[in-house]
Amino acid sequence: MIEYRTFRNADPARIVALWNSCPLGRGAATGVSVDAFETLNFAQPYFDRAGLILALDGPEIIGFVHAGFGANADQSALSYESGVICAILVHPSYRRRGIGRELLKRGEDYLRGKGAQSIYAGAAEPRDPFFFGLYGGSCPCGFLESDPAAAPFLAAHGYEPVERYTVLQCDLSKQRSPMSFRLVNVRRKIELSITSEPPNASWYWGTRYGRLDTVEFTLRPKESPNELAEVTVVGLDLYMVSWQQRAVGLTNLRTQEAELRKGYAQALVMEASRRLKDELVTLAQANPLESNTAVIKLLESCGFNRVDTGIVYRRK
Repeated sequence: MIEYRTFRNADPARIVALWNSCPLGRGAATGVSVDAFETLNFAQPYFDRAGLILALDGPEIIGFVHAGFGANADQSALSYESGVICAILVHPSYRRRGIGRELLKRGEDYLRGKGAQSIYAGAAEPRDPFFFGLYGGSCPCGFLESDPAAAPFLAAHGYEPVERYTVLQCDLSKQRSPMSFRLVNVRRKIELSITSEPPNASWYWGTRYGRLDTVEFTLRPKESPNELAEVTVVGLDLYMVSWQQRAVGLTNLRTQEAELRKGYAQALVMEASRRLKDELVTLAQANPLESNTAVIKLLESCGFNRVDTGIVYRRK
């Protein structure tokens, strides 16, 4: 008989063993240590043991669902209006027995009990409290198409796609600078600065990016302190086993509104890539919204290619 219960302090090692044994596709970090898994999930200030529900066959953990909440508008606290199923998995040898369905129902009940008016499946900002750095690469972007069990399972249980993300990667060892006279002129006028975090980093930013090796690349004119463009670079060392490469994620690429369409974002990506190659990084990833065609075209011009798609679902 399968037992269902909430998280206990003695569970992490068995939960991590289950995570490492399940085929979750190219977008999941595998071979993860218990310490890393705990730091990114159970050590979060908003971790609630009631939101992590386990399925057990005797002493063995054979499945779990982890549900939670994202941030409010200014990222100073959680918002309980919308809940999210951040992860749900069942060991392959126990699938097609209704265990996933029961875990999902219990996760939904937890979210509704805390006040959720709508329920999503697949973490993505601002609803990405857990598994940052463990699933999705650069940042959580829903459930990936390369995770073959996710889409049919969620569709069968009343979920429909509401957001799509384009997952792009670049082999930095083969990256070549675009042929552009505008880019040459921009490079003559700018300089790159590096800080450990963006100015005015929020509480919620610290709970996710702050737990990883993160730096902020900022582009400025050589003769002015004004910022032109910024990008956050996240170390993805937990993917060494999965990808067999030293990788980083590029997120939150943004240009000052008055400086749009002047080539600064392209120059920033290329300068950041050059610095990363000097640090022996060989792979970069970015997960822009599929609707953000301008950023996708920009990254493609810098040598990035589409490798996957992330999808966020919502309960009908």
